[in-house]
Amino acid sequence: MNGDELMASLLKKEGVEWISCFPAQTLINACSKEGIRPVMCRQERAGVNMADSYSRIHNGNKIGVFTMQHGPGAENAFGGVAQAFADNVPILLIPGGSTKRRVDVHPGFDAVPNYKHITKWAGRINTIERIPEMVSRAFTHLRHGRPGPVLLELPGDVGSAEVPGDIEDYEPVKTYKSFAASEDVRDIITALLKAKKPIIVAGQGTLYAEAWDELVEFAELVNIPVMTSLAGKSAFPEDHHLALGTGGNTGTLMVDRFLQTTDFILGIGTSFAISGFTAPMPPGVIKAQVTNVPEDLNRDNRVQYGAIGDARLVLQQLLEESKSQLGEHGRGDVHGVRDEIAEIKKEFLEEWGPRLNSNEIPMSPYRIFKEMMNAVDPRDCIVTHDSGYPRNQIVPFWPALKPRSYIGWGKSTQLGYGLGLALGAKIAAPEKIVINVMGDAAFGMSGMDIETASRSELGTITVVLNNGVMTHYYDHFPHATEHWKSNELGGNYTDTAKSLGAYGERVTSPDEIGSAMARAVEATKTGQPALLEMISKEEETISTYGR
Repeated sequence: MNGDELMASLLKKEGVEWISCFPAQTLINACSKEGIRPVMCRQERAGVNMADSYSRIHNGNKIGVFTMQHGPGAENAFGGVAQAFADNVPILLIPGGSTKRRVDVHPGFDAVPNYKHITKWAGRINTIERIPEMVSRAFTHLRHGRPGPVLLELPGDVGSAEVPGDIEDYEPVKTYKSFAASEDVRDIITALLKAKKPIIVAGQGTLYAEAWDELVEFAELVNIPVMTSLAGKSAFPEDHHLALGTGGNTGTLMVDRFLQTTDFILGIGTSFAISGFTAPMPPGVIKAQVTNVPEDLNRDNRVQYGAIGDARLVLQQLLEESKSQLGEHGRGDVHGVRDEIAEIKKEFLEEWGPRLNSNEIPMSPYRIFKEMMNAVDPRDCIVTHDSGYPRNQIVPFWPALKPRSYIGWGKSTQLGYGLGLALGAKIAAPEKIVINVMGDAAFGMSGMDIETASRSELGTITVVLNNGVMTHYYDHFPHATEHWKSNELGGNYTDTAKSLGAYGERVTSPDEIGSAMARAVEATKTGQPALLEMISKEEETISTYGR
């Protein structure tokens, strides 16, 4: 057995079932021999994105792995890793590496120091004897604390070396979780129950902790409305009578109104980060925060109450303390919150009704989303957006009804990210209808990986909103737009998709969307990816409520 084969066997022990990859990397063959399926992507960033989504859908219980060639492979993967780092996603990256004699010699790219600012931990295996130790360290970082990418470099000379007979036995890493201090929980509940109009902000940590059932029970017990962050979208069912929807760089009217009037905010599994893609928390409002990352406390928003622990375990404590103070049945709709939410939601949908029901040609993106929602059951789907206006437009309106039925992202916003996420999600949940919505500019960044889906029999649906321009970008370069048409894009993406082995269809009218979606779903049942090219208008109006 050599180092590559030992590494593959340890990955198998850690529950790795497949890897995304791009050659040349000898670990790929070793993993294949070990029974770990290699999925070869067309470019490194897509492979990272696939691993990213796989980890998200499994809430970090299974870890997505991407392996790549040292040097250019590690260089090309950098953007995707930076995105996963910004969005707090646990993925394992295994680049090859230079031999001992060539480490840190110009012009070679040294992944370990260069990746340290976009990973939780970056290490190099410098001897074959250290492979078990370093794999254990990597998975310990992946399974504890703030989620994030981990890089473990496997140099070529270590991968090809023979494993000594006295190599240590390997025990898979266990995950350890903690409750919060009981007095901290007591203080949060005491203050929360005194508030006149409290709200809960549920973040991505709620999903990683798989705390959605506890969150619903707690919200109902204390009768408090719940909004989710962009990354936390789907942590709370958006058809629930206490649901406010999502607040990101766009959001619902319900989120906006309640953020304006709240006097107490309880963040659960959220960092309260200040970002262009998070709803701003109102200043001067009492805030409490439940997090397993102590350094997030008082980072961007001052908090008056805090509890350090796993979101699910702390929610169990919050439930017990609430019942202790309120009784087993909690309290009813003491402030008329449910009726207020329903009234605001009605106002919100009436305001946006003309766009959601528009018969315009070229089509309104909002009408496209409505017809898509009518054509599929959101409970049976995993949906994600791409960067820019597709994200801004779909997030407030697509109903996330089950955990991980929507992948919200956007602390960094790389075009083309959604396609790789969809492929990884399909591997993680092959029974689901997986849809990514992207613009024509995003397709230009990653569209060739439609062929990856075809070759790998990953039946995903890509919806391309083709309006022929980069929406609103004329503001950034008006002279270049006027004289050189620098904001215009072109292409027939249906034909491109067909040439890559996908089912393709161009849709020009709203009344065609439902039947086109049905045909796309049928195609995916055979493992064939589908692309629906929606000829849409340039729509600049977005629901910037809460901002």
